[in-house]
Amino acid sequence: MTTRLDFVPGTLCDERMWGRLLPLLGEGFEFNHVPLYKAHTREQMLELIGAHSAPKANLVGFSLGAYLAMEYALAHPERVQSLTIIGSAGKKLLDKEKATRLRIIPQLEKNHYTGMTQMRLREIVAPEHLDDPAIVGVIQQMAVDLGKDVLLAQFRSTIERPDLMDRVHALQCQAMIIGAEHDKLAPADDVRALAANWPAAQLHMLAEGSGHMIPLEAPQILAEQMQAFYN
Repeated sequence: MTTRLDFVPGTLCDERMWGRLLPLLGEGFEFNHVPLYKAHTREQMLELIGAHSAPKANLVGFSLGAYLAMEYALAHPERVQSLTIIGSAGKKLLDKEKATRLRIIPQLEKNHYTGMTQMRLREIVAPEHLDDPAIVGVIQQMAVDLGKDVLLAQFRSTIERPDLMDRVHALQCQAMIIGAEHDKLAPADDVRALAANWPAAQLHMLAEGSGHMIPLEAPQILAEQMQAFYN
């Protein structure tokens, strides 16, 4: 019997975000991908999760996708079997990240988009991976292919969002939270605070080897944690 996993990607990501992870999960899984990039609003993103996931879903969310998976589970608990939350603390955007986005949006509107800047890559990828084409190359190709319109829609529609941290204790489904000690977008202390508010959830923190882009940066460790969780 196979376990179906419904993957929800992050900002400016698609199914390629999981490309290094899926071969490592082995047999026993069926993979399905929520096309988050097709949505223009947060409401549409939640609708896409409902339309493209199983009636009783095992949602695997990364970053924005993890936030949305929690929000979806809170709204539709009867439709969620389990949650794997990667690189998210379920919080409102940090002030620093909000300021970054507010600075980027007008620049995007006016200029041609050629992919992520080195400054942005340094915020989301561990220093030791900045020259790894298997990681940075995938991130840049997703960014260029999905493009400016997708990035603008995702930035605009999610810059203001409710804090879920005080609500997750209501979730009764199986849950696992995976964070990284050196994640600059979902800081380790915030991820631990999410777990503290969510007694039903397991917590695993990656000590080394990953920034924010955990599925690309640490696929082997993530695969092992997921295998243990779903078996």
